[in-house]
Amino acid sequence: MEEKILRRLVIKPFHINEVKSGPKTKIDKNELIINVSKVDELLANCELITDIKLDIIKPGDHNREINTIMDIIPISTKVLGRIGEGITHTLTGVYVMLTGVDEDGRQMHEFGSSEGILSEQMVFGRCGTPDKNDYIIHLDVTLKGGLPFSRSLALESFKVCDEFIQEIRDILKVEDGRNAAESREYFDKIKPNSKKVVIVKQIAGQGAMYDNQLFSDEPSGFHGGTSIIDMCNVPMIISPNEYRDGALRAMT
Repeated sequence: MEEKILRRLVIKPFHINEVKSGPKTKIDKNELIINVSKVDELLANCELITDIKLDIIKPGDHNREINTIMDIIPISTKVLGRIGEGITHTLTGVYVMLTGVDEDGRQMHEFGSSEGILSEQMVFGRCGTPDKNDYIIHLDVTLKGGLPFSRSLALESFKVCDEFIQEIRDILKVEDGRNAAESREYFDKIKPNSKKVVIVKQIAGQGAMYDNQLFSDEPSGFHGGTSIIDMCNVPMIISPNEYRDGALRAMT
């Protein structure tokens, strides 16, 4: 039997050299411009969030106070196909950081908070964290006080952050792929008579922020995904390319 290709995934990175605010969100060559006033529109549609602050952190400007880090999110979007196949566009040189606190001063964390000086709370240059030379789009949410700590608070924060990122995704989606810094191809294959390799990854599914989400509409997204808690923590099988393309979203 011959080798059989099940899925082909093409990831095209677009490198960003500068991020700044402007009247309209757009990508201009290697520059990302963010409409900061977008947060006012997002806030108007929130029930549990009372304030949203948006800040652009330049490379090396990490000696600053932050609330607890809820997530670090890459900016990627599907151009063709679904998660794990087709074409994905992604931005390099920039990440989104979500932080949160409630009106009573309670940090949005579980099993340990990370508020404090950013340079002391984040290990840069690791898988899943920005490099010291990357830009960070910092979205800081304040939730209603006097409420019990529950999944609804955390999920509202992730939802509003995802809506903010989606505006950038929609622009990235229509970028000409020929302008990407490179093009990387990945294949899910069946290789007859070869060893069968399975990687077992244990993920969190207990509640609040101790949660993971699978198969969102966009890579590392929120909308359209399903919580592992809502799946009753049943084992899931995902392909290498689905994993590579952001099918699993850790919300811890």
